Amino acid sequence: MQTAVEGLTTAEAERRRRRGESNAPVKGGSRGYADILRTNVLSFFNIILFVIGAVLLAMGRFSDALISVGLGLINAVISAAQEIRAKRKLDRLQLLERAPVTALRDGRETPINPDAVVRGDVLRVRPGDQIVVDGPLLDGGRVEADESLLTGESDPVAKAPGDDLRSGSLCVAGDGLMVARDVGAASYAGRLTAEARRASTDKTPLQRRVEFLVRLVMALTTLMSGAILGQAAIEGFSLLRVVQMTAVLSGLVPYGLFFLIAVAYTAGAAAIARRGALVQQVNAVESVSNVDVVCTDKTGTLTTGRLTVESLHPVGGVTRHDLELLLGSLARSAGTPNLTTQALALEMPGHAWRVREEVPFASSLRWSGVVAAEGTWVLGAPDALGFVDEVVMELAGRGLRVLLLARPVEDGARLRDGAGRTTLPALKRVGFVALADELRPDVVDTVRRLRRNGVALKVLSGDDPRTVAAIAARAGLDPAEPVAGAMLDGLDDAALDRLVPHTTVFGRVAPEHKERIVRSLRRQGHYVAMIGDGVNDARALKGAQVGVAMRSGSAVTRDVADIVLVDDSFAALPPAQQEGRRIINGIAMSLYVFLARVGTQGLVIVTVTMLGLGFPYSPTQVGLTLFTVGVPTFFLTMWAEPRPPDTNLFAGLAGFVIPAAVITAGFGTAIYAGLYEAVMIGFSSGRTPAEVIGEFEKYTGLTYGSDTDFTAAAATIASQTGLSTFFCLASFVLILFLAPPNKFFAAWTAPTPDRRPTYLVCGLAVAFGAVLFVPALYTYFGLAGPSRPVFAVVLLMLIVWFAVLSLAYRLRLLNRVLGLDRLRS
Repeated sequence: MQTAVEGLTTAEAERRRRRGESNAPVKGGSRGYADILRTNVLSFFNIILFVIGAVLLAMGRFSDALISVGLGLINAVISAAQEIRAKRKLDRLQLLERAPVTALRDGRETPINPDAVVRGDVLRVRPGDQIVVDGPLLDGGRVEADESLLTGESDPVAKAPGDDLRSGSLCVAGDGLMVARDVGAASYAGRLTAEARRASTDKTPLQRRVEFLVRLVMALTTLMSGAILGQAAIEGFSLLRVVQMTAVLSGLVPYGLFFLIAVAYTAGAAAIARRGALVQQVNAVESVSNVDVVCTDKTGTLTTGRLTVESLHPVGGVTRHDLELLLGSLARSAGTPNLTTQALALEMPGHAWRVREEVPFASSLRWSGVVAAEGTWVLGAPDALGFVDEVVMELAGRGLRVLLLARPVEDGARLRDGAGRTTLPALKRVGFVALADELRPDVVDTVRRLRRNGVALKVLSGDDPRTVAAIAARAGLDPAEPVAGAMLDGLDDAALDRLVPHTTVFGRVAPEHKERIVRSLRRQGHYVAMIGDGVNDARALKGAQVGVAMRSGSAVTRDVADIVLVDDSFAALPPAQQEGRRIINGIAMSLYVFLARVGTQGLVIVTVTMLGLGFPYSPTQVGLTLFTVGVPTFFLTMWAEPRPPDTNLFAGLAGFVIPAAVITAGFGTAIYAGLYEAVMIGFSSGRTPAEVIGEFEKYTGLTYGSDTDFTAAAATIASQTGLSTFFCLASFVLILFLAPPNKFFAAWTAPTPDRRPTYLVCGLAVAFGAVLFVPALYTYFGLAGPSRPVFAVVLLMLIVWFAVLSLAYRLRLLNRVLGLDRLRS
């Protein structure tokens, strides 16, 4: 094997590659396609629906099977498609560019692909090269590395022989050789990429609440199903009837909520995109509305990454105009422009000089200079040039970057000695210039809006704490006492939890510091959003409930973010939060409608079955939920207004749903039982069976083989028709309770100026009227034809129901009886 300076031979490099010591791209980290399909399509709830659907299909009940499993299957497909899309995006993620690098192979410099580098390779590093592996700089080399994407530190870092160069950084000056020590997954870039690829999506508060409610309803439905099916077995119901009853009971589970949430998230994402925020993880539409703490990087997020001239301070009789002209000309004459010279050239007048000699700026020197016909000029840090006074200290204390323009005391002084080494002659001051990081447009207004909405902000940066504090103050924050990252190393989690809530600015923080701060806030119950643009922010973005990246940031950060600010505008966040709150309010309103339907139908089923009056619903009648739940919840969600998230959602749901379910079920059961008994009495009222059967078949289109079959069937269908009619109309009125157009309906909440829900109710009533009067429709839904006695009973009971429920809401009667008001305290 050859020495390190000579590099490896091709044969040795091949042997190391076969041993797995190459810089191969990081693989894995996300779930496989089979696992995604299994968990989304074959969920516990979907398995139940698929079994019921398979039995119904085997019996030829195609419409029943479609109604039972349709929405659940659609939701499963949508969820699986979204996760597969995220998996593909994560698998494509790579931190390192794939441009060729220069390696010493067989004693000569050879360009190779980054994934062909092996442990022990010697690599040539020049300005503009990305570092693709970790390892030390060899003797004789000296480079400056831009590690801003890794650490957030905006200034280049000087690297001397023996210092480590880290993968993911960029060589901006100097030249040298390095040894590849850590490659592939073991390198710094490899570890960051693996962390970023780790699939981690938090469920939002609303998703957790909906999942809890669905599981609770499933548990209650299972218990209720066991009792009812046990009774059916004792009474000798047919297998078809048992399966139909099971399909109806499974329909009580509000699985359509998941479909509704997916649609609402998609619509919200489209609306947020129009405001300049691209949603990559759909539940971030809701998540962003719950945020009460925003952690943000400085460079690239609060600031543009450019500098601006804050003030000029001429010295020794130099006029301000002369100082501006000198600074502008010097900046235009620089052979290697940087942020400082770009800012000076943009804001100062002047023209480029013909340069005879130049010393480019280097972080090791902390100054630069030129020799031209106009003289020798030096620009650098005041302490590096030997001049520090009260003015400099005051400006630096405000977080400004202070530079001194100076010229040699003796004319004709050079900046290099005979050997070409840089040398600094005796200087005299010409003037100071103070530079500040340029704030992004609308940052001050955005900070004000967020704080007005109760959102706290914390700045986490790799820069000097004083500089970060000054920028935070300019953005409208109160930085108080900034904390350096080194201080966090000695704190355990408990001490960190005491420090973080009272600190606004953290400087000189590493990626692991940012991640710890985010975790600390989450432990204390905060809902955290992290905004960043560099690779150093990726871990914190993944640790926060909402990760937000700038479009101009690194590819890794964009790919792991939940939201990308496509215009690099911090101002897009408050509108996104408002849109999220609108979506939450809409879904919460839909929850009221869903659960009122589930509670009412569940109570009716239990009561009617216990009374021995048959089964109150058929699978086809469950399809009427299209009018009572499906269409209304879709539009109510889309039309909702933004409101702060309700932390006592369960208490509000209980206050509305329990009175609605109990009272509606009570009236519905009375209607069902009354009509059932009326039909049974009518059958024995003196008319012949043939007359009654003929009249009933005329309305229903159904045929029965015997008088015995007809007796129970006629009573069941007539009472089901009355119950379904009453329940549909009552559901329409419940919408008016949730969005009252006037004080007459304002028993639950205050009237709303939005008339769209009222128009929706009118349209639903007309559509349901068509179901009641069009033979093809009422036959499909298993209802009897138009019947004046049935309609008269239903309308009378509806009026009384409205009066009783209005009184219960206005007086909060059931709330007092059940103690629901205490849930909000």
